[in-house]
Amino acid sequence: MTRSLSGGVSQQSGARQARIRAHFDHAQGYDGAATLQRVAARALAGDLARSMADRAEKPLRVLEIGCGTGLLTAQLCGLWPQAHILATDYAPRMLERVRERLGVRVETRLMDAASPDVHGPFDVICGNLVLQWLDNPAEALHRLAALLAPGGVLAVSTLRAGTFAEWQAACAAEGQISATPHYPDMAELARWVPYPCQGLWRTERSVQSFAAGLDFVRHLKATGANTPRVGVAAMGAGVLRRVAARFEEAGASVTWELAYGCFRRPSRAGVFVTGTDTGVGKTLVSACLVRRWQALYWKPLQSGLADEEGDTPTIARLAGAHVRCLPPAGAYQASLSPEAAARAEGAAINPASLALPMEEPEQPLVVEGAGGLMVPVTDEIMMIDLAQRWGLPVVLVARSGLGTLNHTLLSLEALRVRGIAVAGVVLNGPPNPENSRTIAHKGQVRVLADIPHEAHLDATVVAELAQRLPLWADIAGG
Repeated sequence: MTRSLSGGVSQQSGARQARIRAHFDHAQGYDGAATLQRVAARALAGDLARSMADRAEKPLRVLEIGCGTGLLTAQLCGLWPQAHILATDYAPRMLERVRERLGVRVETRLMDAASPDVHGPFDVICGNLVLQWLDNPAEALHRLAALLAPGGVLAVSTLRAGTFAEWQAACAAEGQISATPHYPDMAELARWVPYPCQGLWRTERSVQSFAAGLDFVRHLKATGANTPRVGVAAMGAGVLRRVAARFEEAGASVTWELAYGCFRRPSRAGVFVTGTDTGVGKTLVSACLVRRWQALYWKPLQSGLADEEGDTPTIARLAGAHVRCLPPAGAYQASLSPEAAARAEGAAINPASLALPMEEPEQPLVVEGAGGLMVPVTDEIMMIDLAQRWGLPVVLVARSGLGTLNHTLLSLEALRVRGIAVAGVVLNGPPNPENSRTIAHKGQVRVLADIPHEAHLDATVVAELAQRLPLWADIAGG
């Protein structure tokens, strides 16, 4: 998780950004040449429409970065005619073309996507094929995500590794280095997902053919995409013709590897506490979090009441006098999974009853799951499905000792496959620095705290243990 961001811009980077702006400003043939940009804009608009389909209220404030001549902007106007759309770009001439295309329907503003100088919150923030022109896309996405309203969506498209592979091969055959930008692979893209948002990247491939080798070069110039990357000089005319001839001999086609990311900000403040297994200390950690943050507490599903008092009264006892616990959606006697415990009483869990509480949405809510991620809730729903539905970042509780590495790393992998944000891991038990380091490194995750075993637990002990955990401002992520 990134907690501090550098705003400095090197002289070399600043000069390149100025060249990029100039090239886009002078891209007179943009609309005629921007075939793939148009394809990507339609695809991104489709992703946005699907991501917002489950919302009762339509978006009212939309921010677009790198709007170009308005290919995506026009799609946004069609999707949400009621929305105020602020279309921004780094190139003044591009904004003029948006105004020519859409008139007063949208507001336009000159803005660098890497340093947004607008005030949120926005229901939607989006940008089509702009990230590859930014010096630090991960930082830019983090800053943009901080401008989202609760439940808001950040949707972007970019080019990924493998793009223009045919042109790069032709350059290499002539002993040249292609000046096309660096394009990230999927592992790098995964690190761009802005915490605490939830979401995944999807990919698409498209092939574009040209009549002649030099037509590809003219295409890049026509769309303003002919700025060489930092540290690579543009080729001279003679070398360029030889590379173009090689490219033409190979078929004069290029592959575009597209990636689309759609990331949703949590609808309220809070975390979902789950464990690598039953009995790993979720309730103790939840009590510590509630005490540390003065948070609300919700145990949606409680089983095993025939053998214990239940987690909600335990939290009320351990977290302090002023803790507020919301009532469970279902409480059952048998020490079984929620699904099996409900069935043993002739009941069934209604998924509609498991809506995330929205009381005091700016106050952190600690939601404690039952067992681990793959515990059944109904015939069709597991705990991990609820974590994904609620959209809160996850605090994963694990044992500190032998066997924890496999369980913890598998749980982290399961969360990331679903695009669920992870706030961090809490290790419960005797201190084990080696396991803590391994989980942090192999799991690419923050270990929030090590909570030791205590022979006796009461509100005083929990208050002391809570001091080991980060403050809510450090977890909230902007």
